[in-house]
Amino acid sequence: MDHRYIFYMAVGYLAGSMLFALEYPKIFKGVDVRRLSEDGNPGTYNAFVYGGIGCGILTLLSELAKGFLPVFLCGRQLGMDSLWFAGVMAAPVAGHAFSIFHRGKGGKAIAVSFGVLAGLFPVYRPFISLVIFYLLFSLVLPVRSHRKRSLITFACVGLSCFFTAEPPAVLTGVLLLSGIVVYKHCICTEEESREEKAAV
Repeated sequence: MDHRYIFYMAVGYLAGSMLFALEYPKIFKGVDVRRLSEDGNPGTYNAFVYGGIGCGILTLLSELAKGFLPVFLCGRQLGMDSLWFAGVMAAPVAGHAFSIFHRGKGGKAIAVSFGVLAGLFPVYRPFISLVIFYLLFSLVLPVRSHRKRSLITFACVGLSCFFTAEPPAVLTGVLLLSGIVVYKHCICTEEESREEKAAV
């Protein structure tokens, strides 16, 4: 094993653990999106809503970059053939979902997932699949619940990669990435259900 994969995994996880959607609104607006938002999610959408357009755009670019850069640079330097590359793909998503800087808590890892899949270029099919399925379940066959839409989308992205002849490491990485996002959304659903029952 080339230990440089471990380096990129560590960098990706640490970068993913930086929750820009939480920090930027605090810096520019003095607000905590976890307390203001209904879902308590330190995500890009809430950065737009409670931090404003400028804060939201900066958050979006930062979230995309922290997923894109480790994957893109590792792919260029070491290639995508080793299964360890799957860990590099999953690391930024895992960092965002379970941040080391926030006691294992984090966001739902949607924007960073887009960044990771964009970083696979010139392998483009997983990224295109994510875009298409999000548009499909947002516009053509709309799923009103954002949580359900994300769950269905990432489940479909994971399944679709079995039919696109991706390299084994990329396929494994997409499955890991999708699994983390689905698991994180399920955890959030359970936590919100417990809170609602406790409030009754």
